[in-house]
This record gives sequence, C-alpha cells and structure tokens, in this order.
Amino acid sequence: MMNINSDAKLKDLLEFPCSFTFKVMGYAKPELPELVLEVIQRYAPGNYSPDVKPSAKGTYNSVSVNITATSIEQVETLYKELGDIDIVRMVL
Repeated sequence: MMNINSDAKLKDLLEFPCSFTFKVMGYAKPELPELVLEVIQRYAPGNYSPDVKPSAKGTYNSVSVNITATSIEQVETLYKELGDIDIVRMVL
C-alpha cells in the first residue's frame, strides 16, 4: 500500500506514458458507453473495449476504459470532458 502525502499531486505520482483507467458512473442508458468512448477517442485515440457493469438496482452503469495516458494535461482534460457528459454522475 502506497503512503501518499496529502499534498502529493497526481502528476507527481505518475510517469508518462502510463496505463490509466477511467471509471465513469452514469445513468444506465444504452448510449453511455458510446458517449464515453467518443470523448476518449477525441483525446486518446485507440481500440477500446469498455467494461460495463450495472449497479445493484440497475439505475446506474459503470464504464471502465483503460488508456495509455501521455500527459497529466490529457488525463485532466479527460476527467473534465467525461464529467461534462449529461448522463454521467461521477468520474473516478
């Protein structure tokens, strides 16, 4: 287990390029994985197969996509853009 100082920044913990997984929680609509992939393709083009899991009650789905991140700016942009999708509730 890593002991991370509370003032440590994400950019100081990552070495680029690196493998990075985005987990996007949103309403369980069929278009959710497509919307997530559309944003990811814009900033990290690639061939992805998202892992989609429903919540216990089926109201939400989580969509996990692993990318090869090339910079902290790319990661931050993706967090923001994924969070801006209207049916998305949270990006981890």
